[in-house]
Amino acid sequence: MLELLGTFVFGLNGALTAMESENLDIVGVVVLAVITALGGGIIRDVLIGSLPPAAFRDWRYLAVGAGAGVIAFVARRLWLRLERSITVFDAAGLALFCVTGTTTAFAAHLGPFQSVVLGTITGVGGGTVRDVVIRKVPTVLSSGLYAVPAACGATVTAVALELHVYGGAVAVLAAAICFSIRMAGVHFNLNLPISHPGSAAAPPSPDEDRLE
Repeated sequence: MLELLGTFVFGLNGALTAMESENLDIVGVVVLAVITALGGGIIRDVLIGSLPPAAFRDWRYLAVGAGAGVIAFVARRLWLRLERSITVFDAAGLALFCVTGTTTAFAAHLGPFQSVVLGTITGVGGGTVRDVVIRKVPTVLSSGLYAVPAACGATVTAVALELHVYGGAVAVLAAAICFSIRMAGVHFNLNLPISHPGSAAAPPSPDEDRLE
C-alpha cells in the first residue's frame, strides 16, 4: 500500500511539474507522471537484481502512475492554484519511497547500510529522472535537504528492521521524519554548503583600485 501510495503522489508531482515547466499535451504529462512515479523503484530493482522490475510485473504500478497523470491533467487549474502542491507531493513521494525502498532492499538480504543507500536512491530516483527529462538540474544535486531527508527516513527504517521492531507505526514515523525535514528545508530555505565557481576570484590589488 505504501508503494502504491508513493507511486500515486509521485505521479501527481511529475504531472504537475510537467504542466508548470513544459507545454505538454496529455500524453506528455502522463508519460512524465509515469517516469517520476516508477523511476526510483525501477532503479532499485535493477540494482538488487529483481528482474523484471516490480513496475513491469504488477500492472497496478503503471495504472496508478498513469492515473495520477490523468487526474492531474484534468484538474490542472485546481492543482496549479495551490502554490506548494508540487513540493508537497514531491516530499510525500520521497518519504514513502525511502521507506519502501529500504524494506525491499532488506527483504533482498542486504545489510542495513546497503538498505539505507538503496532506500535513499529509491526516494530520489524518480525525481532525478524527471528533472533530467525536462532538462533541469536534478533537485538532489541542487538542494541539500532532498537526499538528506530520504537518508534519515531510510536509516530509521533500516535500524527498526535490524532490531526486528519494524511495523506500521515505525513506517509512518520514518516517512513523517523524512517529510518533515524536507518541508522544513523548503520553508526555511535550508541547504548544505554549495559551490560558487566565480566566487573564488582574487580581489583587485590596491594599485588597480587607484587606477579605477
